[in-house]
Amino acid sequence: MKIKSQRDFFAGIMFAAVGTAFAVGATNYTVGNAARMGPGYFPLILGVITALIGCVVMFTSTLSKATDGDRIGRIAWRPLLFIIGANIAFGVLLAGLSSIKLPAMGMIIAIYALTFIASFASNEFRFRSVFILATVLAVGSYFAFVVALKLQFPVWPAFITG
Repeated sequence: MKIKSQRDFFAGIMFAAVGTAFAVGATNYTVGNAARMGPGYFPLILGVITALIGCVVMFTSTLSKATDGDRIGRIAWRPLLFIIGANIAFGVLLAGLSSIKLPAMGMIIAIYALTFIASFASNEFRFRSVFILATVLAVGSYFAFVVALKLQFPVWPAFITG
């Protein structure tokens, strides 16, 4: 079999690898069965389905009608680094980092930081649009997680709430 679409083939590998990792990780929990599901049941099923989708995508990459082989282009390092950095900053700001004595800054500040850092991945940064998006995400997250689901985590920094 000849790979006719490199993009599809490597996307299929990524899906299969991530799905397999989730399925294997889910076995560390009690899986149970369909009638009595344990905490590992849903991640296991989701991981298996994701891995199967990856295998199907890899197979269909051999059937593609792409004339140039649908080659993979260069890696876009700027967006990749800003998106990963935004997620790391979100985690650090939400929970704090005791090794550098950074206290938990709370969900609201973490969401604003996440949104602004991730927006630098694009070449078209507009402060007003990003600010509106961050505000909508922060308010929506507050109502979804704190009000509706009643999750207990810091919303504001400790120096504000006391």
